[in-house]
Amino acid sequence: MVLHRIAALYAIEQQGAGLDPPQRLTLREKLAVPALAKLRALLLATQRTVAADSGTAKAVDHALKRWPALERYAGSGTLPIDNNPVENAIRSIAIGKKNWLFTGSERASRRAAAIQSLFATAKLNGLDPLRWLADVLGERLPTPTARSTRCCHCRTLPNAEHAVQVGRLDAFIMAARSCS
Repeated sequence: MVLHRIAALYAIEQQGAGLDPPQRLTLREKLAVPALAKLRALLLATQRTVAADSGTAKAVDHALKRWPALERYAGSGTLPIDNNPVENAIRSIAIGKKNWLFTGSERASRRAAAIQSLFATAKLNGLDPLRWLADVLGERLPTPTARSTRCCHCRTLPNAEHAVQVGRLDAFIMAARSCS
């Protein structure tokens, strides 16, 4: 029942997707505010009927504790209903943090973190990270050979253009990890 009410809120948001903020606010005040009131009433009723230490009770308590933040979007034509765009933007960073545990050394993990930061910055600025890296490594860095660069004294990176063609930078990342 709760999921149906949440789905209804998202359906309202879908209706308002193409509207400008004042029109979206009017739509939310007309449809979302009453739907939120019904959802809150359902959560309060559920809270009284479930065991206090159950998973359902914890979920209901979680929602009710954050209720002011949830209903805040309905009083605005510009706020999103959720923070999914932000979570999607930082997902690669969260996954990277897990992967950086296995870089081999602190120095290599700092390099991997720097590389991931550069990739994330490129994405946030609307650039294709692989093409951007190929451009920087292949064209702009002062190197002895225009199409290759040295990560350190022990490893030569493959042709940056080739990395773009195959769509992977495994060799680049492995070279950064091995230079510790």
